[in-house]
Amino acid sequence: MQPAFVALVLFVVYMTVAFGLRTLQHLRTTGSSGFQGISGRPGSASWFGGVLFVLALVLGALAPVLELAGVVRSLVALPPWAFWCAVALAAVGTLATYASQVAMGKSWRIGVREAERTELVSDGPFRIVRNPIFSCMLVTGTGLALILPNVLSLVSLICLFVAVELQVRVVEEPYLHRTHGERYAEYCLRVGRFVPGLGLRRFAASAIRSLDVPPNL
Repeated sequence: MQPAFVALVLFVVYMTVAFGLRTLQHLRTTGSSGFQGISGRPGSASWFGGVLFVLALVLGALAPVLELAGVVRSLVALPPWAFWCAVALAAVGTLATYASQVAMGKSWRIGVREAERTELVSDGPFRIVRNPIFSCMLVTGTGLALILPNVLSLVSLICLFVAVELQVRVVEEPYLHRTHGERYAEYCLRVGRFVPGLGLRRFAASAIRSLDVPPNL
């Protein structure tokens, strides 16, 4: 079985479940797609986070397509056991991403709209880490990159990692602290950012300021 074909099938399933299916469900439940667009001014840190996220998805799609077309080639050939472990990693990451999205209920969004207020979700997978959706997306991206370790898939994974870091640190954490105040600050003290126990943070007074969006007064 061609790794490029397997990676393409898994990527299509991932996009269909995590973005297509979840968006349709949210639309039927709330009347909104949940898509808020790219945050920040062009050229800002938050804007680059959104652009890199889109780039990661584009490169993730191109990696298997161009390898099937013979344009790029994998840098290494994995032994069968490592290949199937990577397949399992991508599959589990996809299911866990969807489960984490569902756990957010009506609060699920892609992006941030400053004027909008949603409930702070801190149960289910959010008891384990503050950003389980992003954690699981990184697991999926890692699995796909291991299945098909070519230049495009590896750059896609790097773009995804940087995009997630920027989105969380520059956009979402300041927004959630402005919105939920001490309740969110206390949550950040006891629950890790992406990995249990890691990324605990204490908000200083200046931490409520976003680089791109002024705080509500």
